[in-house]
Amino acid sequence: MVVAERPAASAFACGRCGAELRFDGLRAQSCPYCASPNVLEHPESRDRPAPRFVLTFAGDAAAARRTLARWLGRRRLFADSAFARGSALHLRGVYLPAYLYSAVGTTDYSAQIGENYTETEDYTVLDERRRPVTKQRTITRTEYRPLAGRHVGYLADVVVSASAGLDNAELAAIEPFDLKQLRRYAPALVSGWIAEEFSRDADACMHAGRREAGDLLGDQLRRFMPGDSHSDLTYRSTVSWESLDPILVPVWVLAVRYRDDKPPIRVAINGQTGAVFGRVPLSIGKLVAALTVLLAIAAALWWWLA
Repeated sequence: MVVAERPAASAFACGRCGAELRFDGLRAQSCPYCASPNVLEHPESRDRPAPRFVLTFAGDAAAARRTLARWLGRRRLFADSAFARGSALHLRGVYLPAYLYSAVGTTDYSAQIGENYTETEDYTVLDERRRPVTKQRTITRTEYRPLAGRHVGYLADVVVSASAGLDNAELAAIEPFDLKQLRRYAPALVSGWIAEEFSRDADACMHAGRREAGDLLGDQLRRFMPGDSHSDLTYRSTVSWESLDPILVPVWVLAVRYRDDKPPIRVAINGQTGAVFGRVPLSIGKLVAALTVLLAIAAALWWWLA
């Protein structure tokens, strides 16, 4: 039996936003991140890591379009008319490159730990005849004691965007991903989809992972604090045993170039959970018209009730 070898996917680079994409079997495409048509062929490079794991899409394009249509529908009233004409049909599914950052965090801390206790006290009120009456009530007080120590915790699976098209803040806005569904990468898992090459330097992603890890260590430490409350918490953290695993995560992207003098508006949808993030450009004319109508209604009500 002779098996025909499938043509290799073509690598391209967007001339506008810099995202380096891989289109399986396609020679021309528009960029899903900025809607720019000038996607050019990019030479292969050996310094891009191969994905180690992949999260696959949980639904199809039709379900994603319904999610997007509902999200857009709630925002069309005051949206810029040019943007409001954007169609969910332009939604694109992309396997976005990211890194899984993991580390062991060691934190030295000091704090004041509050322990609650109750006391009974007497107080005086006047009865219906204006005579003083003594009653009792229970009040809660807090006693603080100093505490210092070291906390060691494991930080697993911090997702850091390695995409030139979708930055880490935008990716974080549609997290979390269900990382229990990670699968060992195989080309067949992403066949037929747009897959972006790893566009951000691994060292830059490592630094971004450390910054996010610092915030997570602070959250871990606050949950670790004993007692009923705490105050004056100060800490200093270090990380060790760091790892950085390249992965692909599923994201639906809608990019609308609604005005020539404005940057494209991008909406991103988590390909597993359907979480949506985007900023809709507002129409000043629509807002002014709505405010005018409200003021007219208010004036009419005031005149009618006066």
